[in-house]
Amino acid sequence: MVSATVGKGTALGAVLLSLLAVPAQAATTTATPGHTTRAATAGKLPAPDMARLDSVLRTALAQGAPGAMARVDDNGTVRTAAEGVADRSTGRGISTVDRFRIGSVTKSFSTVVLLQLVDQGKLNLDASVNSYLPGLLPDDRITVRHVLSHRSGLYDYTNDMFAQTVPGFEAVRNKVFSYRELVKLSLAKPLTNAPGAAYSYSNTNFVVAGMLIEKLTGHSVRTEYLARIIKPLGLLDTFYVHPDTAIPGRHTNGYLTPDQAGAALVDSTEQTVSWAQSAGAMISSTRDLNTFFSALMRGKLLSPARLAQMKQWQPVNSTQGYGLGLRRRDLSCGISVVGHTGTVQGYYTYAFTSQDGRRSVTALANTSNNASVLGTMARTLEAAFCGAQSTTPGTRGPAPAERHEDIAPSVTRD
Repeated sequence: MVSATVGKGTALGAVLLSLLAVPAQAATTTATPGHTTRAATAGKLPAPDMARLDSVLRTALAQGAPGAMARVDDNGTVRTAAEGVADRSTGRGISTVDRFRIGSVTKSFSTVVLLQLVDQGKLNLDASVNSYLPGLLPDDRITVRHVLSHRSGLYDYTNDMFAQTVPGFEAVRNKVFSYRELVKLSLAKPLTNAPGAAYSYSNTNFVVAGMLIEKLTGHSVRTEYLARIIKPLGLLDTFYVHPDTAIPGRHTNGYLTPDQAGAALVDSTEQTVSWAQSAGAMISSTRDLNTFFSALMRGKLLSPARLAQMKQWQPVNSTQGYGLGLRRRDLSCGISVVGHTGTVQGYYTYAFTSQDGRRSVTALANTSNNASVLGTMARTLEAAFCGAQSTTPGTRGPAPAERHEDIAPSVTRD
């Protein structure tokens, strides 16, 4: 276990102060109809409970994760915790300086690029996707906004691709897909709902988002991530290497849990992630993800109008909402935080921030397809934002079962 408190983050502060940005946003939240929450403002939050955070990480190890870690950035003060190993073959301990695959947290990066294009007058959220990519989708009513809010009705091709966890992964580990091949896999199935009628998570939406980025800019998504987000924020650990298979530099290995109980974990670190691309192929670190979401909520990446649109929530369940490439989670202490979850083979990521961007946490367990670890890692948010002030079990009613939607959202596994 490693738990530390560091003084004011001068390097991070210098980066943020150097940005040519619009003024920081107020700590407010746009609520789902009938939903009332309190926006998380770091200056009013209880102190993070690091002992509780350590306990959550140790529980994840007991449930099968080789390693788990978390970093809390609290208005310049840094706290870290880590348990277990990054590499089972060497026994090297996991560390919050390690890079890792962030899975669907990539969706927030893709959305920021597209919303910047809206700010530049190059994209209309309520225009048909087919007006930019003629003939791509089977229904002209599917808009860019529907895609970014998972309301397009486009079937998620990963339901079939990963119906069997390890065989599905091994079949695509080294494969390189085109965007159109992935969309074709989706369109082999009918729409799950009429455009705009319902929230239904689908990786296909953010494959389409990547196609829009490349069509509107004339550049690869890698170039746009780099120019619009990575370089301006000084993100030293954030990469889009597709179709390369290796994670650059020091990193934690990922270990995929097979469907068969008791089967050995599969080292899933090296893969193209071509099955996800702009929906989930980025690499980052706890520091960089905290920097990204903090800058986003502080108004450093989008205009106030676009950020407000990003936080127009569609209900997911009784404690979660989804905006445009952004999740809202309502914690037991009555506070709502925003960010994204990420699952890619061997990695579970939670990256969330207060709505004023002053306190952020990124937590990682280096396994996946393990429902117990998934649910446990969600509790890192309680420790980081609620401290010791969470409600006691049962006082708020049972929370919905934690279930990652990021891979094969319609496939139910214990």
